[in-house]
Amino acid sequence: MKIGVFDSGLGGLVITQAFIKALPDYDYLYLGDTAHLPYGEKTSGRILKYTLDSLRYLIDSDCGLIIIACNTATSIALRYIQQKFIPAYAPRVKVLGVVIPTVEAALAQPVSRVGVIATPATIKSHIYATELHKIQPSVKVTEVATPQLVPLIESNNFQYMDNLVDDYLSNFDAIDSLILGCTHYPLIKDYCRRRLPDVNIISQDELMGAKLADYLHRHPEIDSQLSRQGTRRFCVTRTSPSALAVASRLIPDIEVAEISLD
Repeated sequence: MKIGVFDSGLGGLVITQAFIKALPDYDYLYLGDTAHLPYGEKTSGRILKYTLDSLRYLIDSDCGLIIIACNTATSIALRYIQQKFIPAYAPRVKVLGVVIPTVEAALAQPVSRVGVIATPATIKSHIYATELHKIQPSVKVTEVATPQLVPLIESNNFQYMDNLVDDYLSNFDAIDSLILGCTHYPLIKDYCRRRLPDVNIISQDELMGAKLADYLHRHPEIDSQLSRQGTRRFCVTRTSPSALAVASRLIPDIEVAEISLD
């Protein structure tokens, strides 16, 4: 069985690349729901529907472990998926999100003030503040919605990114760490580090590979089900010249197939 990775667009390719680097022998199937992005401004009902449609495709394509790389889908849909959908639809499949590993990384060193940038839906859910406070109730969390970033990244438009990132980051004051709470945002981590050189920037591409390797080490019953032929397949629900340019920027020589979830 393969490792499936789901994202609302192409940002999750960064996470998939981290998985492949950490665990190159495994088989991977990536699905980006580019037909419906950005998820961050959609209703919770729509986000749940699109996520379930994508998970059914990955499960029916023989994925035994699925990582929801989309922070928005994780914040809105993961609990329902783990508690209701998976037990009924595919009880042998394991579905994980990206929020908890990111929170653990943010609190791995002493902090008192943490910033979060993410899509409007993720910020509205307050999932990062909630999970941070579960581990460290005293930490002060400042959350800022950044709705313009995903459309710019998906359209491969970085011309005005410096000014836009600067505007968003001006909302933070004296933070110790900044969580980039969207899998698209590793593509702007360098902008963030230039703007906040003394702040620990938590970028999911830099932690998820090791987190997945550790998870499989701790769960041999799951690891033993996964195939190791080194295959990679990358699918999207809609292709465009800009989407293909972004995909090639993330993984050189990538071949992307368009599939339908109908």
